[in-house]
Amino acid sequence: QVQLVESGGGLVQAGGSLRLSCAASGSILSITSTAWYRQAPGKQRELVADITSSGVTNYADSVKGRFTISRDNTKKTAYLQMNSLKPEDTAVYYCKTDGRTTTWVPFSSWGQGTQVTVSS
Repeated sequence: QVQLVESGGGLVQAGGSLRLSCAASGSILSITSTAWYRQAPGKQRELVADITSSGVTNYADSVKGRFTISRDNTKKTAYLQMNSLKPEDTAVYYCKTDGRTTTWVPFSSWGQGTQVTVSS
């Protein structure tokens, strides 16, 4: 099976930075894409950014120019660098990874979430 472990969340003042990590482990043959989502209290989960195996990235308009998604294929780890944070970025951040296991079965796994709180 595939497990995702997120880290890097915390409390930061507006204008500050955080870097989230999402480490995948288990019977992974390949990772095709990784995405970061967030969910604020009382709101639906929304896509923040995603990155394909070839490095193509996509960002929500609300984070363009402030957040950067990247991945280290050798470590099976994805990152979300968040700069110029705003109070409205406060949410639980989740990573989602899609790929294939060593038995060629497609998988889609979610991490447990990490809290990001931005104070004004």
